[in-house]
Amino acid sequence: VQLQASGGGLVQAGGSLRLSCAYSSDAVNDYLMGWFRRAPGKEREFVAAINWSGSVTLLDDSVKGRFTISRDNHKNMMYLRMNSLKPEDTALYYCAVARSSWSSTYSLRTQNLYDYWGQGTQVTVSS
Repeated sequence: VQLQASGGGLVQAGGSLRLSCAYSSDAVNDYLMGWFRRAPGKEREFVAAINWSGSVTLLDDSVKGRFTISRDNHKNMMYLRMNSLKPEDTALYYCAVARSSWSSTYSLRTQNLYDYWGQGTQVTVSS
């Protein structure tokens, strides 16, 4: 499985971006997916996850009300809509796939759950 994240860029605080993650295999349509990010000098952290059908999502508290995760299995795509961006959202954003339809909240936030990772797309939010 190959994942290709795109859509990052430079945006002013308060602005919006939509990240996309394209995946190469229809098998991913049966699996949950997630977004993680790594800010400069910090470890990679959980942002959001979505189940195989897109009917269930989990967002980190830091992005609730601002970010939305979605997917389109017909197009083999996952998205992260980011509104009201803050400088602290600046990070390299990664998409990932776990070979499971869904999991516990604890596991979803854990990098070890995920089997495949994209290369990352940079988001920079200026103040």
